Amino acid sequence: MGFAGLAAAARAESGPGAQTKGGATAPACCCTESPGAAFSKNSIYQLDARFQDDAGREFALGSLRGRPVVLDMFFTSCGYACPLAVTDMLAIQSRLPAELRSRTVFVLVSFDSVHDTPEVLAKYRAQRLLDGRWVLLHGSDSSVRELAALLGVNYRREADGSYTHSNVLSVLNRQGELAYRRVGLSGGVSELGGAVVAAGK
Repeated sequence: MGFAGLAAAARAESGPGAQTKGGATAPACCCTESPGAAFSKNSIYQLDARFQDDAGREFALGSLRGRPVVLDMFFTSCGYACPLAVTDMLAIQSRLPAELRSRTVFVLVSFDSVHDTPEVLAKYRAQRLLDGRWVLLHGSDSSVRELAALLGVNYRREADGSYTHSNVLSVLNRQGELAYRRVGLSGGVSELGGAVVAAGK
């Protein structure tokens, strides 16, 4: 299924009550492609959803075009899986060659549209010592669900306010196409790093 079909399915699932199954300065754009050029048919950046970063600024995913991206969907109060994923992302960042590290963006998008406001995300950035190559995003419930559907991430809010979710780290190439996915928490840091190298070419 191409992007159009995926996007339509994501919007259908993002209505009220729908459930799935399961700071710092933002990085400057260094796009080599023309900013006005159309995205490829499989680009995540065709998504209409808008987000806010942890400084409260409006943020469009398409502004990341031209850079390799490592993306995780998480929530700040997660006590186990999400911190491990962020630790793996930090490990990937530290291992990349300097030139590629300067171009790669690490994106965290919160499931928790109610609690994880830009202010809460800013505190999380400070706690985890995330530098300016990281983008932390808050969005509406519908925006988050659309993105999750496109990335194959399942999540559900529990009665206590926590989230049950799949653990997926995604690597996007410079056009915003899904280049690699790690499903689960174990291993894969070397493979992810190699995927980032390939995505940055």
